[in-house]
Amino acid sequence: MGEKDVRSGRLGIGVDIGSTATKVAVVGADGSLVHAELMPTGFSSVDAAERARSALMKRDCPFSSGRVVATGYGRVAVPYADKVVTEITCHGRGAARLFGSEGTVIDIGGQDTKVIRLRGGRVFKFVMNDKCAAGTGRFLEIMADRLGVGHDELAALARAGEPTQITSMCTVFAESEVISLVGRGEPRANIARGVIESVVGRVATLAATAGGTAPYYLTGGLCDNEYVVELLGERLGAPVATCPEARYAGALGAALMALELE
Repeated sequence: MGEKDVRSGRLGIGVDIGSTATKVAVVGADGSLVHAELMPTGFSSVDAAERARSALMKRDCPFSSGRVVATGYGRVAVPYADKVVTEITCHGRGAARLFGSEGTVIDIGGQDTKVIRLRGGRVFKFVMNDKCAAGTGRFLEIMADRLGVGHDELAALARAGEPTQITSMCTVFAESEVISLVGRGEPRANIARGVIESVVGRVATLAATAGGTAPYYLTGGLCDNEYVVELLGERLGAPVATCPEARYAGALGAALMALELE
């Protein structure tokens, strides 16, 4: 990421301020991704927007040569944006560029999970889970912390475990379940597997609610978690495609839309 020169030609700039991470994408006049950057959102979306701008300025990104589209949880906090677009639209557009114009996009974010059906490269239908549901990336972070392991370690631990059911739909109650399992002496590997299977199961149910069909694409912060991708494919009954750039799908879609602004 970020190896190409962003100083010449017309640019499209996308700023996706999520609840957990802020993503920035820059595309050239031909729509190719020339730079992408990731940073924690932190407490303030306004601060995150300014840090995103500073990061691009350090790379000599000429804002005067391009337009900016903001999206995501904190999209209204980007004062230099030429346009604000919903994350559903941007994620759909970015995923269509990365994977194809037909299929089902699954985005597991920090606070919510979105399932977007694409038809002809555009959003045909979408559903989102409730923000309290234990089917998000933030839930995995909380559970990893509770088990005393890192996010990546949680997946490795889960591979060695046996299935352990976690039934609560709410993150708070699910955490209580995990605490109870720890107290009963359940092996950490088994709990880790139960945590990941809980998330994957809820995501698969959400995909069914949306009428999702193959091909499936995973975007968001878990796109580099091979175990989640593998289990999700098993639950959906079809392979799930992803790639490192999929984490930036929302920002990429926003950048592509910025390129089209007059």
